[in-house]
Amino acid sequence: MRRALPWIGGLVALPVLGAVALFLGTAGDHGVPATVIDDPALPRLEVGGVTLHGQGFGPEDAPSIVVLHGGPGADHRSLLPLAALSDGYHVTFYDQRGAGLSERVAPEELTLDAHLEELTGVLDLVSAGDPVILIGHSWGAMLASAYLGRHPERVARAVLIEPGFLSAAAFEAWSARSKDILRQPGMIWRGLRAGFEAAHVDGPDPQAAEDYLIGTMMGAFATDPGTGYACPGAVHDSPSWRARASASREVAARASAADLDSLGNGAHRFAGPVLILAGSCSTWIGEARQREHLGLFADARLSVIPAAGHDVVDDAPEATLDAIRHFLGQSR
Repeated sequence: MRRALPWIGGLVALPVLGAVALFLGTAGDHGVPATVIDDPALPRLEVGGVTLHGQGFGPEDAPSIVVLHGGPGADHRSLLPLAALSDGYHVTFYDQRGAGLSERVAPEELTLDAHLEELTGVLDLVSAGDPVILIGHSWGAMLASAYLGRHPERVARAVLIEPGFLSAAAFEAWSARSKDILRQPGMIWRGLRAGFEAAHVDGPDPQAAEDYLIGTMMGAFATDPGTGYACPGAVHDSPSWRARASASREVAARASAADLDSLGNGAHRFAGPVLILAGSCSTWIGEARQREHLGLFADARLSVIPAAGHDVVDDAPEATLDAIRHFLGQSR
């Protein structure tokens, strides 16, 4: 037993030494930016008692476009190339409640219904009288689809960029595949390293470290070949300011099967034109999945953007803008 004690001590010490080495090896600048609550210089919108990080481009009296980012829990930074549409429209971007650089809210306020009510508040603010054009990406496209079913009179046209799923059954399939990807050794290692990096995050608020971790893992997930989000050999590098961990968790956790089915089953109530965009490199929720979605809408068409993955706007901004301009009947 006495001879074994040094070996046992060594086995115990190895994980400790490894953790110390990993902590020291991940030291560096891993900060996240402040939200609108701590940074008064950020542009903002006041909607439903919540301060949102938001900004508008173009003449305020022009027809309105409202852009919905992905996630839940992401931000609108990667969609800013769409500001080029401000040559004929007033284009509004905002980070959704509890996400990006917007004000954090209580977990019970992170529901599908709350997001839809918030969207109505944004529309009331930027275009109270006239229907708007909605452009949504990923989760934002799912949110837009649900809005078409509930408030078709508030929308003139819609552009849906790779909505991930529009029913409870599709959500279950998506969740199962996502869990398989996240269980891979490479993803587990990346999560462990990101956790140690997050330990070095010092503010600007108590949620910063967890937000850093989730944001890092969102990027790792999107880059993994199993997601088919990126073009072959490409790294997911679409820019973002800050992800929000609880927003990502709570919306899905609080959604009932009826909520999830409502993402698509009422969309036919909207009689206006819908453009669905897919990236040619996107293999999981790209062209094939979006062709399935076409039948949910009364008047929908599909355009596939060459050399683009799931982040269509950031990957191929000019081609994306050309497709949207053509759909809107807008000339340069």
